[in-house]
Amino acid sequence: MSENLDKTNINEEGKSKDSKQSLEDGVEGNADALQKRIKPGSPGPQRVQRPHSSPPRFVTAEELLETAKGVTNMALAHEIVINGDFQIKPVELPENSLKKRVKEIVHKAFWDCLSAQLNEDPPTYDHAIKLVGEIKETLLSFLLPGHTKLRNQITEVLDLDLIKQEAENGALDISKVVEFITNMMGTLCAPARDEEVKKLQDIKEIVPLFRAIFSVLDLMKVDMANFAITSIRPHLMQQSIEYERKKFQEILEKQPNSLDFTTQWLEEALDDLMNQKYKNSLPATEGATSSEASTLPSPVAVQNLAYLKLLKWDHFRRPFPETVLMDQSRFQELQLQLAQLTILGPVLLVTFSMASPGIFSQADFAEKLKMIVKILLTDMHLPSFHLKDALTDIGEKVFVEVSSCLSLYGFSPFTTEKEMVLKGQIQAVASPDNPIRRIMDSRILTFLETYLDSGPQKPFPAVPGGLGPVQEELEEVAVKFVRLVNYNKMVFSPYYDAILSKSLGKS
Repeated sequence: MSENLDKTNINEEGKSKDSKQSLEDGVEGNADALQKRIKPGSPGPQRVQRPHSSPPRFVTAEELLETAKGVTNMALAHEIVINGDFQIKPVELPENSLKKRVKEIVHKAFWDCLSAQLNEDPPTYDHAIKLVGEIKETLLSFLLPGHTKLRNQITEVLDLDLIKQEAENGALDISKVVEFITNMMGTLCAPARDEEVKKLQDIKEIVPLFRAIFSVLDLMKVDMANFAITSIRPHLMQQSIEYERKKFQEILEKQPNSLDFTTQWLEEALDDLMNQKYKNSLPATEGATSSEASTLPSPVAVQNLAYLKLLKWDHFRRPFPETVLMDQSRFQELQLQLAQLTILGPVLLVTFSMASPGIFSQADFAEKLKMIVKILLTDMHLPSFHLKDALTDIGEKVFVEVSSCLSLYGFSPFTTEKEMVLKGQIQAVASPDNPIRRIMDSRILTFLETYLDSGPQKPFPAVPGGLGPVQEELEEVAVKFVRLVNYNKMVFSPYYDAILSKSLGKS
């Protein structure tokens, strides 16, 4: 069968051992290493100190604040473009926090003052009219340029000068004003807020109604902001690239050492290629016209290897390159997914190779088995996770499912000896030196590199042998990875080109 690691595939480990050894040493694709990286308080000094490529300089508090603001704005623009699910959410202060207590005290004092004014004889409407003015401005902010009729209605009914005159002459009916406001909110709100607006009509007292109105208006502001983000996202890509580059350049001018870790990251990738550590896993330099040219890797090859190294990064011992810092959490997530695939793949291959060919062809069985293993590997990122124990449980669960499927389709059950072999091979995957696991890890990296090198808008390359059971998951990771890389290249390629031009010149 195509997914089995037959003798030829197993022998591949021995035949190509020398050529792949440096690749396997350079990319520690194992869950044990990942666990060591994520454990807080891991012992040992940082292996990478800040390079001294730029002299230190002192900055003023104003410069520091301005830089921080620039970073925040750049990060927000980046998040909107990269994260298709990005949404602004209402601010919720933690329970029993000082901020929440202060907010509640201040708000209570304000609403108590408003209640006292409205209970006077005759009522005083100073605070109420100010609130109506705020509500008017908020409602107008929800309107699009073509909403002329609604704009006129709001302006006429919520005419503050007229309302003040009515209040001074004792002719103001505040309940009518509030009723218009709630009706207009029902017209302008998103369908998801219809229920909240409807509840406003059940509140009869003016002060609680005002409080509820402002609460719903806050939600409507969030809805409007998210609608605007969704509407403009397709047009933000090019502007965001230029904006991020501009903001980073401003930061670089204030902090000249803001490319130190990026320089070190790229130079490490260049050194690896120059030393031919990854010679067999990367395509040859295109367009080489001489033996001298063929010895120098292309800038694209260096960058691609550098991005692959981010999938094996030691986040607790090494500072992340500055130019990819905003995507560090995304690279960590991809790293975890790949670590799971390097365990999931070998487990499925071992199971399918030992089971009858008739059962792994059953789509339901294969998917059910995959889901079971995924669930048991869910906590791989936690310090308390132990891969060896998890694989013991996985071996038991897999055997139960295989036995059930064999019985269901009338195949011969596993012998005791075969059961022990199955469980033993699954448990052996815990070792980073397991040959099947090493081949799986190497082929996953090769697939990602090939897809990255193929360029945008290209179909997926052929999945290497043995990766069929995890093809869907691998392609999902590849799409996310390449999307991150391509966007990062579009923003920071001028800096990468300058760094590599200088480094390649020295080489």
